[in-house]
Amino acid sequence: MAAHQEKKLAQERKHKPSQNGTQTSQVQWGRAWEVDWFSLASILFLLLFAPLIVYYFIMSCDQYQCSLTEPLRDLLTGNKHLSDIWNKTPTLTYRAAGIYCLWVTFQVVLYMFVPDFCHKFLPGYVGGVQEGAVTPAGVVNKYEINGLQAWIITHVLWFANAYYFHFFSPTIIFDNWIPLLWCANILGYAVSTFAMIKGYFFPTNAKDCKFTGNFFYDYMMGIEFNPRIGRWFDFKLFFNGRPGIVAWTLINLSYAAKQQELYGQVTNSMILVNVLQGIYVLDFFWNEAWYLKTIDICHDHFGWYLGWGDCVWLPYLYTLQGLYLVYHPVQLGTANAVGVLMLGLIGYYIFRVTNHQKDLFRRTNGNCRIWGRKPEYIECSYMSVDGTKYYSKLMTSGFWGWARHFNYTGDLLGSLAYCLACGFAHILPYFYIIYMTILLTHRCIRDEHRCSSKYGKDWKHYTAAVPYRLIPGVF
Repeated sequence: MAAHQEKKLAQERKHKPSQNGTQTSQVQWGRAWEVDWFSLASILFLLLFAPLIVYYFIMSCDQYQCSLTEPLRDLLTGNKHLSDIWNKTPTLTYRAAGIYCLWVTFQVVLYMFVPDFCHKFLPGYVGGVQEGAVTPAGVVNKYEINGLQAWIITHVLWFANAYYFHFFSPTIIFDNWIPLLWCANILGYAVSTFAMIKGYFFPTNAKDCKFTGNFFYDYMMGIEFNPRIGRWFDFKLFFNGRPGIVAWTLINLSYAAKQQELYGQVTNSMILVNVLQGIYVLDFFWNEAWYLKTIDICHDHFGWYLGWGDCVWLPYLYTLQGLYLVYHPVQLGTANAVGVLMLGLIGYYIFRVTNHQKDLFRRTNGNCRIWGRKPEYIECSYMSVDGTKYYSKLMTSGFWGWARHFNYTGDLLGSLAYCLACGFAHILPYFYIIYMTILLTHRCIRDEHRCSSKYGKDWKHYTAAVPYRLIPGVF
């Protein structure tokens, strides 16, 4: 029923004129309505190979000391067969299943049943019930912002166990890393499949659904914009932030504990990775209310891309630096360590200040000062599905006058610092900066395509005022 109604709405949208001088400004708000051959080929590639890529990286560390070439060499020369590698891979265990189920359940409880109290005593922190951005159908969802609280409670319990209770070893995550991978895959596929079924038969808001008629595209990119169960359990917010990002710092701490167990010390490179990535994670939760206005919440639908990606890709591939350092401990010289730290902090400064400037501009509707001056901006308008006209302002001052996505530039500098902390002996820890460069460049293009469709001629005025995407004068 929902699918039939939304397909009919989709046809109406294709012929509805825009108020902004372009055809159907809302057509590309969110993911695409139709699938071109390149998008379909890309999606089939990711569905087939993304799980294998994750397995290959983790297996390479487990069996080949993090060498990405040795497994291929063994296979090509006939020294080993695929079955040999697979048979040495740890299988799913009851212990890992119990750990994972307890972990996810605990995060659900913190998300659903513990209202935020941090905003009551932390100056500057925005938590509690907050409104998200308007959806294509004109809906404004409310969210219980309590991610920072969940992170604090989780880590207090972690350290209490490590130093006082000793219910389990701090190396528990590393020791069960591959069995936990199978658990994460099960949850990722289960939630993605459920989200697709829900989108067809009982969507939260049918007008915010998108159907292409292509099973693989709809499965990966999602049908529902904001799938929910009940009033507060929002799939997108929960899986984007919890359990993967809360686990990020715990995973790194487990790696550090394993390094201590194996070598009797924690190297400065491991400390740098823990500190720099910890800052990034804390920043995410401190600004979780701001996150409601980002592309992940405002444009992405919830499918395999987010469901499986947040359960598997994020916790397993974003933590490769710490995993590598367990197998190859690196003790940096003082100058190199300070250089990595400074690069990471500069990247974070650019990332945070750029996002703060945008957030301040939005909250004050432009009635603020950026770098001591009243900000400049381009006024834009767009239409929602219900025909309501909305207005936006796109800032062209501060860092946003340097490049249209200068926050991504800071993110990339921080990502590079994580990798440099691992030295240059192997390429594996550098996967992160390679991946983030591809991801954020693609996100720039994807976001701008949507903005062009959404804002029409106003977007052209904006790009004329701010001609560069990431690197001023270059790109």
